[in-house]
Amino acid sequence: MHRRLTTLATLGLIAMTAVWGSTFVLIKDVVGRMPVADFLAVRFAIAAAAMLVLFARPVWRLGRRQVLRGLLLGLVYGCGQLLQTWGLSLIAPSVSGFATGMYVVFTPVLAMLLLGQRMAGIVWLAVALSTLGLGLLSLNGVSVDLGVWLTLASAALYALHIVLLGQWSRPGEAFGLSAVQMVAIAVVCLLATVPHGPVLPPDRSAWLAILYMALIAGAGAMLMQTWAQSHLPAARAAIVMTTEPVFAAAFAVLLGVDALSWRMAVGGGLILAAMYLVELMPRRQGEALPAEAVHHEV
Repeated sequence: MHRRLTTLATLGLIAMTAVWGSTFVLIKDVVGRMPVADFLAVRFAIAAAAMLVLFARPVWRLGRRQVLRGLLLGLVYGCGQLLQTWGLSLIAPSVSGFATGMYVVFTPVLAMLLLGQRMAGIVWLAVALSTLGLGLLSLNGVSVDLGVWLTLASAALYALHIVLLGQWSRPGEAFGLSAVQMVAIAVVCLLATVPHGPVLPPDRSAWLAILYMALIAGAGAMLMQTWAQSHLPAARAAIVMTTEPVFAAAFAVLLGVDALSWRMAVGGGLILAAMYLVELMPRRQGEALPAEAVHHEV
């Protein structure tokens, strides 16, 4: 039963990253026509309202400690979203995808520093393969400018979110905890629009893109990640989530935006190989990826 749940959680994360991978081009288009903070404020306000309507009872059942944890998680994630989207407005989507994907490196480092969790050697091998794959998939000559630094900072915040969510998420509380996080994210993004308040999307296509990113890539993805991370250790979840740029590249090829190249094929293959490694990690190893027996004790 436990193995089946972890497999379902992994498949859920893969589906979530596929949705995320479909949003890079949409976000680049929308933030070209409205301010970054306003785009995020509208997107996450819609997502938060939908989740509160759907999951008011699970939120009510959360204890005070879990509500505070959810607010902190949302604060971290919301700040990460602001930094990532500001960075994306300054750099190419492919470079943003690589810099954002660096959370795969930051996550096990933070898990060790903050929680004292040991990582199996195969985890570090998977991290290295993921990083190399991200580089091949995303980079073809790049200068490190403000947009890259902003995106790397967002990756560090996403890693912190992954680590803390892995510690605090409970299988029976995913609905409530997801809704609380979304409310905090919406508040952070709304505050970023002060003093003028959020500007609404300029046209129908922008509204449709924001609704998709609010309800599917926002509320739905947060719910899936919160549930999945109640069954998966943080570093393993981070490695699985690096499939996002693979899906971003696949969508670009399918939509005719990019042509398939050897860099896409090899880079994507390395990322998938990294995910395969952590999926097949021997459970009998004593130093296996942060002990699933203890990752909920905090």
